[in-house]
Amino acid sequence: MKKFLLPVFAFIALTACNNDDNNNNQEINYSKLPQEFPFTTLKTLNGVNIINGGFGSGATAHPTNKGEFYVITDRGPNVAYSNGIKILVPDFTPTIMHFKINADGNIEVIKYIKLKNPSGQPITGLPNPAGMGSTGEIAYDANGNVLGTDNYGLDSESIVAAKDGTFWVSDEYGPHIVHYSAEGVELERISPIGVNTGTRKLPAVFAKRRPNRGMEGMCMTPDGKMLVGTMQSTMYVPTKALATNTTLTRIVTFDLATGQTKQYLYKQDGGASDSVCDITPISNTEFLVIERDGNFGSVGGLKKVYRINLANASDVSGTDLTAVDGMKINGKTLEQSTWAELGAAGIIPVSKTLAVDLVAKIGYEHDKFEGIVYLGNNKLAVFNDDDFGVADDGAGNPKTKILPKTGKQDKGTMYIVDIQ
Repeated sequence: MKKFLLPVFAFIALTACNNDDNNNNQEINYSKLPQEFPFTTLKTLNGVNIINGGFGSGATAHPTNKGEFYVITDRGPNVAYSNGIKILVPDFTPTIMHFKINADGNIEVIKYIKLKNPSGQPITGLPNPAGMGSTGEIAYDANGNVLGTDNYGLDSESIVAAKDGTFWVSDEYGPHIVHYSAEGVELERISPIGVNTGTRKLPAVFAKRRPNRGMEGMCMTPDGKMLVGTMQSTMYVPTKALATNTTLTRIVTFDLATGQTKQYLYKQDGGASDSVCDITPISNTEFLVIERDGNFGSVGGLKKVYRINLANASDVSGTDLTAVDGMKINGKTLEQSTWAELGAAGIIPVSKTLAVDLVAKIGYEHDKFEGIVYLGNNKLAVFNDDDFGVADDGAGNPKTKILPKTGKQDKGTMYIVDIQ
């Protein structure tokens, strides 16, 4: 295949082709990048246009077709309210978008895939009930009326496209890892021990994820054998008050054949308010992960990608996967322990080195930096989550989400950057 150079700052889009060989051999035209995704208005609420966006919570490449990608929404447009959230479009269905860069370099949407329950009915982004993955959040409609729950509801945050045409999606409720058919029908739901879903399980400790800070990132190793998930922030183990190591978060691996799990520790540069988001593989042990804060890049936001390696890190699963507080050292949970205490106990976190600082590199302006795909040759595709173009006004109502740098409504865009 002829090698070609990608621009340092570019947006990408994606493709479907019936002939994989032809598609893999064609050169992709990146000259018109960056570009925004195509958008329509989903709903207008109190004069605020909610865009039919949200794509960029997670991203993955087509497993065989060069130039094609899938991106996924989260649970839908929402704002904080009272002791929970307002779901502004209660019947919204989390959706996968399949798109490509066509021959002239423009974005062409191939297909939208709505996620469905095992009976084939569209799910919602409403929280799960108690026992099914509940975070304790109460959902309200735009007028403040309490909404119900959804056994199969998902706050989707990451996506993997498998070679058999199916998808794996992780979320911030359970946290769940859900296997969907090519048409988006649920095939299996993997949740922590004690959560009443399927038979294959994650360790019980993962049910102690913080609300709205669950399994933010997930990828599949290149050999197709393992899912690797990143928790967004320090989990509340044993409790919110006692989880004092706010730079510690966990990575979990799930062997697709055996169901065996392993756990590793990741040391964040920031603190409790910062996030570890998407993850993309370089090899079966080496990955790229996002660390970000909630600020816009153009006003001092933290938007970095780190290269990490699991090879020499300690498996901190412990001997009892049913233990709700997980492994302990000196009578304390991992989240209660300092890094010095963990080191003295022989626990080694994953290694990490900076791959790129997006603000320094390209002046990245978005706040939600949540999707990455490694393209090889030290090139990285980057997606933002536009939150459907709305933000919280601080009083439980939506307002238009404006980019400080441009004064325009935030919309999903994809870039390509060089990494170290």
